[in-house]
Amino acid sequence: MDVDARVQLFDLKSKYQFQTTPGVDQYNMPLYDTQTEPGSQSIAMYPVYQGFVGPAYINGIPVSFQTQKQSFFNNFPNIVQYNQVLETGDGVTTSFSFTLPILSNFIPINPPINAILRGHVDISGIIATGLNVDPPIGTTLNTSIPSTSIFPAFYITSTDTTGANIVVSDSGQFLNTNVNYGMLMQPGNAPFGYSALGGGYSTSSNTVNYLTGEVNVNFTVAPANGANITVQCYYFQSGLPRSILFYNNTLTLRMPPSQQWLVELDAYLTPAAFLNTGSAIPFGYMAEYIARGAARKILADTGDIEQFQFYEPLFKEQETLVWKRSQRQWTATRTETIYSQGTNNGSWGNNYMGGNF
Repeated sequence: MDVDARVQLFDLKSKYQFQTTPGVDQYNMPLYDTQTEPGSQSIAMYPVYQGFVGPAYINGIPVSFQTQKQSFFNNFPNIVQYNQVLETGDGVTTSFSFTLPILSNFIPINPPINAILRGHVDISGIIATGLNVDPPIGTTLNTSIPSTSIFPAFYITSTDTTGANIVVSDSGQFLNTNVNYGMLMQPGNAPFGYSALGGGYSTSSNTVNYLTGEVNVNFTVAPANGANITVQCYYFQSGLPRSILFYNNTLTLRMPPSQQWLVELDAYLTPAAFLNTGSAIPFGYMAEYIARGAARKILADTGDIEQFQFYEPLFKEQETLVWKRSQRQWTATRTETIYSQGTNNGSWGNNYMGGNF
């Protein structure tokens, strides 16, 4: 488990690809299913990759790949839309149904042109559910997800008779009968202070349809008489994504996809999948490195410092040899310069716009 953190080997460099879902702009790094190693000891869900790097392609088209939120959202800002008053409280009623006026009143068949960005549960929240299902789906709100792993994108706000705020948000969880319906929740203090809304969850109770803007909500407290009920959310127009942000183990696409698009990225594999097989070492040349690494772990745990210090130079030697294999592979490609980039290396005009100075 330490290998990928200590040395990023060329043999562990791989490609990650997936198909986008129409209207969904955020995708978590995939997780291994729970595994059982010899001795029936379970290994919980674990990230399949150490991380992603460029180049990035969507349907074969090169797109920018970024890891800095500031530069990404400077180009694609999330502008919160504050709608006009959609309903008004009467001090008694807690159940409301309304449709956001910017959207059509029917579900677009293909593709969703105008829609609402969805709430998101990050990779830590998926692990907390105990199920490798991303995004979380069901007919009841899963309250085992830490609130620090929930990132709402849709809010309903009002005030009660005491003047206190009433806030309802989406939860990043969706109906298993229709994943375009997001479950609403009442936010609360970390880590598990949020709560489900009364009345259950269905296409007509406590959900928001991200494609049509249809909202059904049961407040826990009635909005005051004359109090405005408003919505804060992000509208978008879908299309072919042209940029990717990798942050918090999540890939964010802009524009949000209008249909299924093939996303391809370079990635470094985490070799955890080999732990439950008879051939746990994927590459034979790593055998002694793995064995000596395991030995130093045992010596460190038992407190045998003298033997540990004796083994350490031998372990370092094996690590250098393993790393040398990757270094030979990396250095097989010439380092690019301003005079050697591109497919026409060394030719006149390669970096001079066809010879025009």
